[in-house]
Amino acid sequence: MSNYLKRAIANEFNHKLLPNKVLILLGARRVGKTELINNYLQNIPIGSFLKLNGEDINDASLLKERSVINYQRLLSNIDLLVIDEAQIIPDIGLILKLIVDSIPGIKVIATGSSVFDLNNNLGEPLVGRKNTLYLFPLAQIEFAPYENYKQTAENLEQRLLFGGYPELEQYTDWEDKKEYLYEIINSYLLKDILIYDGIKHSNKIYDLLRLIAYQLGKEISLQELATQLQMSKNTVTNYLDLLSKVFIIFKVEGFSRNLRKEIVKSSRWYFYDNGIRNGIISNFNRLDSRTDVGDLWENYLASERVKKQNYQKIKVKNYFWRTYDQQELDWLEEIGDYLHGFEFKWNEKRKAKIPAAFAKAYPDAMFDVINKSNYLDFIL
Repeated sequence: MSNYLKRAIANEFNHKLLPNKVLILLGARRVGKTELINNYLQNIPIGSFLKLNGEDINDASLLKERSVINYQRLLSNIDLLVIDEAQIIPDIGLILKLIVDSIPGIKVIATGSSVFDLNNNLGEPLVGRKNTLYLFPLAQIEFAPYENYKQTAENLEQRLLFGGYPELEQYTDWEDKKEYLYEIINSYLLKDILIYDGIKHSNKIYDLLRLIAYQLGKEISLQELATQLQMSKNTVTNYLDLLSKVFIIFKVEGFSRNLRKEIVKSSRWYFYDNGIRNGIISNFNRLDSRTDVGDLWENYLASERVKKQNYQKIKVKNYFWRTYDQQELDWLEEIGDYLHGFEFKWNEKRKAKIPAAFAKAYPDAMFDVINKSNYLDFIL
């Protein structure tokens, strides 16, 4: 496999980088945002771009004085301004608004690893002046051009265990992969949340993530989490919201249109990356000695499906479906009035059929079982 895998958003990235607009690139730390930009910059004359890092005090201070004169001086003869980790710079939205409004033809790329600051600081000032793209850990869509079917099959166990962080590709040894993931979890994972105001208990956030990791694909009771963590329900809600804003976990809601028996109040949570999930619970055992293979499989399919929907611009709402008498669907997609239910099975011999209550309530819905023999159709 080559050192640099072409990312699924590369073409759109080029397409959406426009004069007097800000291209915002969002994603967790270490998923390859800087790498993607550096790859792009290789084809651009050295003197024509300026690259700043929001975490560098000197770089940030160059933008501090919010005046047209300052920015004209800074960006003289510059066609492209790149700001990495832009979410750290105070008032970044107002700064970027002034730059794109007052420097003719300037293109701007701003990367961030958290939605909250970028949204809060960018939302209002940059209305009509920005395009936003999301980058996730490597998806099977991105591995596919570099692998044949046999290699993909052989790599499945690794992907279920270690996930898709790009730098993992340079380690062949599984111990090195583990070390790398622990390093990410300890050094980067919660960095943006801990910089954020009012977070005093980083250990509580890890405990919360651990609880989520053990309940993949199950309904999560906020009250139960609050009790276990000895925190208020509001704080738990707040932390879950922050964890989703730094792209560690994402939420899937229960679906209902009409059945009284349908469960809609609760949510399920998944990790964007299997490797982070396994690192949080310190379990990288091989699949044949694990009791949670079904959970790993479900998390992998859910996260890969979400990446695919995002990269291929598939406008869809994802749900799970369950009734109080335990009839359930792992995954349900709604596009307009069209419903498609999926059941995830690791074991290809395990048969599954559409739940009777669901078939009765939604007779036009489609239904498929996703297992190892057909999962690539689901995620590619």
